[in-house]
Amino acid sequence: MALTLYELVGAEGRKFSPYCWRIRLALAHKGLEAESVPVRFTDKALLAFSNQKLVPVLVDGETVVSDSWDIACYLEQAYPDRPPLFGSEDARGLCRFVNDWAGRVQVSGIFRMIVRDILDRLDPEDREYFRASRERRLGKTLEEIQADREQRVEEFRTNLSPLRATLRAQPFLGGDRPNYADYIVFGGFQWARIASPFILLENADPIRNWRERVAGLFDGLALSEPGFDW
Repeated sequence: MALTLYELVGAEGRKFSPYCWRIRLALAHKGLEAESVPVRFTDKALLAFSNQKLVPVLVDGETVVSDSWDIACYLEQAYPDRPPLFGSEDARGLCRFVNDWAGRVQVSGIFRMIVRDILDRLDPEDREYFRASRERRLGKTLEEIQADREQRVEEFRTNLSPLRATLRAQPFLGGDRPNYADYIVFGGFQWARIASPFILLENADPIRNWRERVAGLFDGLALSEPGFDW
């Protein structure tokens, strides 16, 4: 049965959602292919069948799954004969921690440093919606939110210390081989690479080496999407 993945796109069809990239890499890890359906911010009616408004959404036959974490768990359950995303229930529990950490620390930290740049990566019909919705949510203009990022990036780098320490000791968050935890965290950096020219990490940071390793997986799947130097 063919798989279909509904995922967020910007100008020129560039796929930049960190949550969608988690699932693109999870599918590749499982050796599965999915037809991509592009969804723009103002195309949310395309998702009405899923009874919610957010991407990613995976359709597998009669099964519809939304939310990146739920999709990863579904893939693990539905395709047990394929390479595991977690490896064990214990590993799944640790990946859930990484999932929550990435949302609250990594993705939120990146957002405030690239939010105005994201606007420039969108089609004209999406820009008004994006600006109005984000400024209403945060009570500031996009320019004010992104201001002083050259100073704030230092705090962001400090907050990545546990990630950095782990990647000094092993090549992937999953250990000797990548698992879903790697795809969770990588998705945030891939989002930044596609959306913004702003450099998040210093040259000597071991996170950069890990990022290159993950980017090269699956015949360079992540690097096939146009973006900036990182």
